[in-house]
Amino acid sequence: MDTKQDNIIVTDYAEVMQKSYIDYAMSVIISRALPDVRDGLKPVQRRTLYDMYELGIRYDHPYRKCARIVGDTMGKYHPHGDSSIYEALVVMAQDFKKGRTLVDGHGNFGSIEGDGAAAMRYTEARLEKLTQEVFLRDLDKDVVDFLPNFDETEKEPEVLPVRIPNLLINGSEGIAVGMATSIPTHNLGEVVDAVKAYMRDNDISVKGLMRYLKGPDFPTGGIVVNKDELLEIYETGTGKIRIRGKVEIEKLKGGKKQLVITEIPYTMLGANIGKFLNDVASLVETRKTTDIVDISNQSSKEGIRIVLELRKDADVDNLTRMLYKKTRLEDSFGVNMLAVADGKPETLSLKKIIEHHVDFMFDVTTRKYTTLLGKEREKKEIQEGLIRAVDVIDLIIEILRGSSSREQVKKCLVHGVTEGIRFRKKTSEKEAARLSFTENQANAILDMRLHRLIGLEIRALEEEYAETLKNISTYEDILNNYDSMADVIMKDLDSIKREYATPRRTAIENAEEVVYEEKKQEAFEAVFLMDRFGYMKFVDTAVYERNKEAADSENRYIFRCMSTDRICLFTEEGRMHTVKASDIPVVRFRDKGVPADNISNYDSASERILYVTSMAELEKQTLFFATAGGLVKLTAGQEFVTAKRTVASTKLTEEDRLVFVGPADSMEHVVLQTASGYFLRFLKNELTVMKKNTQGSKGISLKPGDTLEHAYMLSGVEYTIDYHEKPLVLNRLKTGKRGGTGTKTRK
Repeated sequence: MDTKQDNIIVTDYAEVMQKSYIDYAMSVIISRALPDVRDGLKPVQRRTLYDMYELGIRYDHPYRKCARIVGDTMGKYHPHGDSSIYEALVVMAQDFKKGRTLVDGHGNFGSIEGDGAAAMRYTEARLEKLTQEVFLRDLDKDVVDFLPNFDETEKEPEVLPVRIPNLLINGSEGIAVGMATSIPTHNLGEVVDAVKAYMRDNDISVKGLMRYLKGPDFPTGGIVVNKDELLEIYETGTGKIRIRGKVEIEKLKGGKKQLVITEIPYTMLGANIGKFLNDVASLVETRKTTDIVDISNQSSKEGIRIVLELRKDADVDNLTRMLYKKTRLEDSFGVNMLAVADGKPETLSLKKIIEHHVDFMFDVTTRKYTTLLGKEREKKEIQEGLIRAVDVIDLIIEILRGSSSREQVKKCLVHGVTEGIRFRKKTSEKEAARLSFTENQANAILDMRLHRLIGLEIRALEEEYAETLKNISTYEDILNNYDSMADVIMKDLDSIKREYATPRRTAIENAEEVVYEEKKQEAFEAVFLMDRFGYMKFVDTAVYERNKEAADSENRYIFRCMSTDRICLFTEEGRMHTVKASDIPVVRFRDKGVPADNISNYDSASERILYVTSMAELEKQTLFFATAGGLVKLTAGQEFVTAKRTVASTKLTEEDRLVFVGPADSMEHVVLQTASGYFLRFLKNELTVMKKNTQGSKGISLKPGDTLEHAYMLSGVEYTIDYHEKPLVLNRLKTGKRGGTGTKTRK
């Protein structure tokens, strides 16, 4: 009986995971997320453009539904879902995202303010002329390799024969596994000039290239303000470009002015425009500026126009500096020029990108003219055969008339075989035996029509032959002479620049760091409100008085303070967080306000607020602290006067926490309540005032497993609490001594 033994391969699990993850990461990097340095396209972009080319959706043909393009691309080349394909198609049609659009979109393709494109069933598209002429031309001349698609039923180009450095012109953004690319857009005309400069001198430096390519040219315009840092960015391929929006001042009637933002930083695209408007509104609400009367977004298809209407005596320069400092009107564009070069991801300098492109263009041009030369040589062979045939046309006609089949004639024309052919003259047979046309020539002769024997046609044939010889000579010179090929490439670049170059949109200059002098605000009194969810706000005192009943019932902390004050938050973790009152918005009564987490170091997920007051009031107070471990103390409020955002309010052991913090100035007695129902009442004068960094003294002796749950401060007024659904008057409790066990109160 035969037994089959399995071969068990023992492999370390960590090795399997490492190899599998690296394979996955490289697949994402190469096949999806990063552009190829040669054509500057990601696979999804390349496949979409090639599919449109194959479908015949040219710039001079009618638009076709995007759903058709997406479906065809997904079915043939890119099996990764329709949303990613449509998103790539939409971005290639958005002139506010690309240096040059590659797709001509018809319909709603989104807006600069972040509105999404309509569904693919509603929109239509076709190739741009630039894409067809510069990206896809010559695909029929074997200029690039074609690879099988995912199911090996179609062929797709490994790379498109793009004749300009698209990686620079259109830039790229993508997140892979463990790496990301972020390349800004550049001006087509400048990029072409830089490529030509490199071709004239391969040893040119990045600094030399930047005499032609000044820096990024964003579709949204704006001003690059760190010109001197660009050289290092382009030498290393990484860095940060600082961009500002363009602000203009318009004078209105009555001496008023308005600031008009006509260009925005590229990073402000989409939802960030709305965020900018909110940030400006917040500056007004928090009274950081009182110069802005109104803000309106008047942007349209013609361009960006955000209008800030100003007060008559507004300080325009200081306000502009504030906008640059406090909003995204000045922002940074992180550069990381990462692309796939020679099959692997690499961070490239400006020169390296141009070098890779030029090498690619020489390769494409070599393959193009090799293909053209082959075709011209085939034409030459045919033309020579036809010209020879015209000279012996009578003999060829005699052979045709005396033969019984095409193959018989072909053998005679190629090999001089006359057997079986009836000739009128013996001399004709001898002449026929000397014929030696090639196979291709023989086929061309047999396919030739009689009208080609007209004198003019013969002359045209001879002229075509002369043109073919000229072409062969030209192509051989291009292929065998570096300078000739370089000249062809540069002339091609010149023609592209003439037709497609546009003026620069982004200004490049050196500007000093924005210095914004924050004006001292006029102090005003307002009412601070904080609800049980930790939302803080200020309302005008008159507004509070009108809504006093609702305000008192809906909020935990309510007090008046000045706008120049600080708000102090005491938490059970023994910390005091401070917030500038100026950071808290003055809002309408029903507006929600701002969470304490957003404008302080307080973390609502891990801390609970026990007491809130203003710094001005705190200075006058003496605070009473009680911890879960039964420790108590008094501390002078002046101890907490600080400019720091967070300080320790008391010293706690690791297991302990605060259960009560409150002002003790009007207090006569203290009542401590434990979790198990012990109450201890003692006089305030048994407490001593201690420093904030002390733990305190024993307030109550706790039974094993018991903790202090709450503390109450009693003045001369009767204080009643609900204890297990029964009223308990704390003033009637027996007075004991600090540190005692207290009295057990029945439920």
